[in-house]
Amino acid sequence: MTHVDYFAALRFLRDRAGYDRGFVVNPFADEGIGLARTAWLCSALGDPHRRYRSVHIAGTKGKGSTAALLSSMLQAAGYRVGLYTSPHLHTLRERIQIDGQPIAPETFGTLMAELAEVDAALQRAHPDWGAATAFELVTVLAFAAFARVPVDIAVIEVGLGGRLDATNVILPDVALITRIGYDHMAILGSTLAAIAREKAGIVKPGRPVVSAPQEPEATRVIEAVAQERGAPLWLGGRDWQVTGTWRRFAFHAPGWELADLALALRGSHQVENAGVALASLPWLARVEMVAPESAIRQGLATAVWPGRLELLRENPSVVVDGAHNRESAQRLAEAVHESFRWRRLWLVLGIMRDKEIERIVAALAPLADALFAVEGFAPRAASAERLLAAWAASTVGKPAASYRSVEDALRAALEQADPADLVLVTGSLSMVAAAREALGVAVSDPRERELLLG
Repeated sequence: MTHVDYFAALRFLRDRAGYDRGFVVNPFADEGIGLARTAWLCSALGDPHRRYRSVHIAGTKGKGSTAALLSSMLQAAGYRVGLYTSPHLHTLRERIQIDGQPIAPETFGTLMAELAEVDAALQRAHPDWGAATAFELVTVLAFAAFARVPVDIAVIEVGLGGRLDATNVILPDVALITRIGYDHMAILGSTLAAIAREKAGIVKPGRPVVSAPQEPEATRVIEAVAQERGAPLWLGGRDWQVTGTWRRFAFHAPGWELADLALALRGSHQVENAGVALASLPWLARVEMVAPESAIRQGLATAVWPGRLELLRENPSVVVDGAHNRESAQRLAEAVHESFRWRRLWLVLGIMRDKEIERIVAALAPLADALFAVEGFAPRAASAERLLAAWAASTVGKPAASYRSVEDALRAALEQADPADLVLVTGSLSMVAAAREALGVAVSDPRERELLLG
């Protein structure tokens, strides 16, 4: 790469992407060589990931929300905060944010041009390792972007799993594990214990770890890994607790209590995510990253995390959420009941074909009066035929129809909806992104979409 154009950087990444251009690839495919590649690239750039404090977040549900809440509190406390998450909604640059703003296209392009040269050197030095993946490259680019500013602290979300994920080259000041459930089972394992073992791979010797409340099977694994590595463990429900709803809740931990807290993020499931973020603060205070109570309250009340139980318009209401597995669909159903009122609910649904489609539909079907099934919204999208079959198995006599785009399905739902109704768009963050763009809430560059999806 000889220039710093953002789209040239995307073209470079496109050829390294996996999961049908989803960027995160199977970290088990090369038996951990991906971690070696990532560490080599970091070393060649002067180990940028070691120049600031960091928090590492793994889990099945709530990783992004927890990251957003923690980042918001730290930013309110006056720190410059780097945030690395995946996937994105409208532009790849959303994955790499500094103080809540995606890095500039010029910054992305400049760093990718430098990284391309280092990547070429890697392939010369270790031809047997293969080429770095797109996710590995973007991860290292994020580390470098944070170091160049520099940030005071970076909040880093795992891409897939934990143990072999490219982000696991960091040595965080505290590791966080959100609720563990069944997802990516073909890669991470078919039991909670197996999945938990991969997630707990981010626990580092002697470094504290905070976990959400877990099922007993997952708890046993996390406790064993923490004990083996001499890592102090704060387990939700045992060492810290949250009570209440997103409108008003309390946090309790040894020697520390906060009452009358409020969240900007809807749904009581977000209270648990806030608890994980809050439980990390005493550990960060030990490394002189202190957030006063005023900053904590402000950060929780103003945190922004688009596409998670997000209300886009009213009369009729349009709500979008990225729920994409059985547990998140169940939590979404509970949160919608808690947070909204409606006369009829129209479900605009699209799901990736490698997900537990029947379980997701079964969780959402009792809410809905009709299904607007969407296929073709992403390369890995499930067929409308499978969605309709799952709907028929979960309902009796409720209407359903299929559409080729989110825009068409949303338009059809809104044409039928009265002002007192609710239109729920869910099943994938790709569905969320398309709905936000269809309603003019956000825009994306069609050139970027074409490059990333090929």
